[in-house]
Amino acid sequence: MPLKKKKKVAKKKPAAKKKAIKRAVKRPVKKKAVKRAVKKVVKKAAKKAVKKAVKLEGKIIGKVTHYFPHVMAAVVKLKAPLNVGDKIKIKGHTTDLAQAVTSMQMDREPISSGKKGQEIGLQVSSRVRQHDVVYKV
Repeated sequence: MPLKKKKKVAKKKPAAKKKAIKRAVKRPVKKKAVKRAVKKVVKKAAKKAVKKAVKLEGKIIGKVTHYFPHVMAAVVKLKAPLNVGDKIKIKGHTTDLAQAVTSMQMDREPISSGKKGQEIGLQVSSRVRQHDVVYKV
């Protein structure tokens, strides 16, 4: 006696769902277009975050590239000029430090001001980390 095969019964989809599927098949989404849209959204969000941080903290003048714990000094890559006596704020993931600039060095020689593009040694009052941002208050 042969066994009867069960027929596959297709589930009925609502009419709206069927239309949406047909539209998607006719006009497939391009991956590049989606990636571009996501990048735009991310860039806008990042710009807003930077603007908000600048308003709260002050003008960005540099970034910490290295920290020497024995002498409590940080190497800062300057994006704007900095002078001895200026008040700065160093902000990072776990760092939040405000102080006045008391001592700056370049090539182990004391300097009174640093220019854009220079890497200077800066005396700090507590630990800072790489990639911390330096603001002029």
